[in-house]
Amino acid sequence: MPSSLLTFDAVSLCLYTQVVGVRSTPGLGLLGTEVSARSKGKVSPTETKSNTKREIEVEVPPEEVARETEALIQKYQKVARLPGFRRGHVPPSIIRQRFAADIKNDVVDALVPRYFRKETDKLGLIPVSQPRVTDLHVHEGEPLRFKASFEVMPTIRLEGYKELRADKPVVSVTDEEVEESLNSVREQHAAFTSVEGRALAEGDFAQVSLDGQPKDGEGQPVHMDDILVEIGGKNTMPEFNENLRGVPAGEERSFDVNYPADSADKRLAGKTFRYTVKVLSIKQKSLPELNDQFAKELGEFANLDEVRQRIREGMEEERKHAAEHEAKDKLVVELVKRNEFEVPEALVERQIDVRLERGLRALAAQGMRPEDIKKMDFNRLRAGQRDQALQEVKASLLLDKIAEEEKIDVSDEEIDREVEALAKQSKQTSEAIRARLTRDGALDRIRNRIRNEKTLDFLYHQSA
Repeated sequence: MPSSLLTFDAVSLCLYTQVVGVRSTPGLGLLGTEVSARSKGKVSPTETKSNTKREIEVEVPPEEVARETEALIQKYQKVARLPGFRRGHVPPSIIRQRFAADIKNDVVDALVPRYFRKETDKLGLIPVSQPRVTDLHVHEGEPLRFKASFEVMPTIRLEGYKELRADKPVVSVTDEEVEESLNSVREQHAAFTSVEGRALAEGDFAQVSLDGQPKDGEGQPVHMDDILVEIGGKNTMPEFNENLRGVPAGEERSFDVNYPADSADKRLAGKTFRYTVKVLSIKQKSLPELNDQFAKELGEFANLDEVRQRIREGMEEERKHAAEHEAKDKLVVELVKRNEFEVPEALVERQIDVRLERGLRALAAQGMRPEDIKKMDFNRLRAGQRDQALQEVKASLLLDKIAEEEKIDVSDEEIDREVEALAKQSKQTSEAIRARLTRDGALDRIRNRIRNEKTLDFLYHQSA
């Protein structure tokens, strides 16, 4: 859960009130807008049993409806083109008659969002969902009336977060693990030399090109122009070993390969492929000597012991980070268990959207075709994401509440460092990155993520 938690943006959704959208009523085309107004209106809040659901009844005075109507008629006059009248000179009575339905819709579009926002502000309510507008009453000379149902942030009473305790295991790295890692570095610096005058033998590397087709006709074909296959290697499929051993350079072989159901590449898992493989050349691998000269070639190392020390420190830091991450995961799970509260459905749905978008991007990166993605059962996928999304929303809201209690905030300098890091990563200027983030409204999301991370750090360290 926490791997998604730190990118979750539920708390910043409270800022949704900056632009309040109104769900469209058939035939009226309501638009969400942000308009301030000082005219008086009546509001009647309706109590509900839910901690997050509210319904209000709003009444807009008839004089405000008339004022908005007249203003719209003047706008229509400026642009209306009707036979027999010059542009801008159509009488108001004709405008009112010819565009009655449009003007009525425009009045609703302007006044409903305005008065919804005004009345929720007056009641101290913070909507986190689009309001559902019902019972709309709009007639000339009468008040405009409507009901609006929406969700608000829940009341959260923190319980037991100061009593949370985290496991902090001792991190260690053995000499054997250091040597294994050093050998991996050595393998990365291996040299390959061509072998002439004989066929492929055990331990050789075949430089090949290959084409593979799924035998059932389903799935993507495989094509590779220049790869190395280790004959007898522990990671080489048995079929490649059996069919390429003894083959000289320049010849090709065709054979089937059966992939296990648990294959790491999901495109191949459980399938049988027919391969045509051409041996381009035969190569032997030679490894560099493990000595001080090799250490110096790796970088600023005086000897091999310094390389071993750097490897050990890197592995210890990685394991320490992993252990801390796991401990924080458990802290968040326990925090959610200790605090039960109702969560707005709108926040859960948005987090499901976030999880699905992230998952679909991963599938696309793995090579899944857009047409195959479209065939997926999205209703089932959404249902499968719900429980985890709910936990992530709860966790984020709780962390935000703890941050308020403990006065944990994010400084402008911290935001600047994040912007500079993004600029360096994308090879753009800090000014360009900041402008884009500001335009997309992403700075608040970054601030919220950093705040969550700092709050998790607080929980972890205070649990010692």
